[in-house]
Order: sequence, then C-alpha cells, then structure tokens
Amino acid sequence: MSSSILSILSAAAAAGDAQPAWTGIVPLVAMIAIFWFLIIRPQMRRQKEHQAKVSGLKKGDQVLTGGGLLAKVVKVDEHYAELELGPNMRVKALKSTIADVVPPAGTAPAND
Repeated sequence: MSSSILSILSAAAAAGDAQPAWTGIVPLVAMIAIFWFLIIRPQMRRQKEHQAKVSGLKKGDQVLTGGGLLAKVVKVDEHYAELELGPNMRVKALKSTIADVVPPAGTAPAND
C-alpha cells in the first residue's frame, strides 16, 4: 500500500513541477530583441547615413575610398564617380566603394 501511495505522490510532484510552455520562448524573444536593438538597428542607421552621403556627392568634395585613398571628386554619374588622386591622375570608382566624405579642412596637410 505504501508503494502505491508513493507512486501517486511522485507522479503528482512531477506533474506539478512542469513549467508552462511559454516560459521557454521568453528567453529566445529577449535575445532577439537585444540583438535587434544593439546590432541590427545601429547598422541600418549607419547604412542609411552612408547612402545619403554617397548620393549627395558633388564635384569638389573630398572623399575617402574603400582602399584608404583620399581623392577629390571631379565628375559624378549615377553609379560612378571620377576621382582625382593627384595632379593629372584620375580614376573612375564605383560610388559604393566610397567609404566617407571628408569635411573640408581649414588647414593644409602636414606634408604639403
């Protein structure tokens, strides 16, 4: 008789310890939310800012290319920008490879 009571009590205890199904989903949703706000949103914001800078290129802007070269914009097309790296040295680059638009500096570079 005592073994049947013990088996009933152990079955009741096991059934009482079960957690609701939604508690397993909560940590996953929290991780996704943290991932979204800390990684994805800031990256999307930077990408929009970069697209705005590149679409606003105009003749005379100084840019930094993806390869680390500073150049002056000579001509801008829909997909390309003609850049002047130095005197009589012009290259044509994809607008998407332009990393940044450098603000005009008030002083001359140290090596000029």
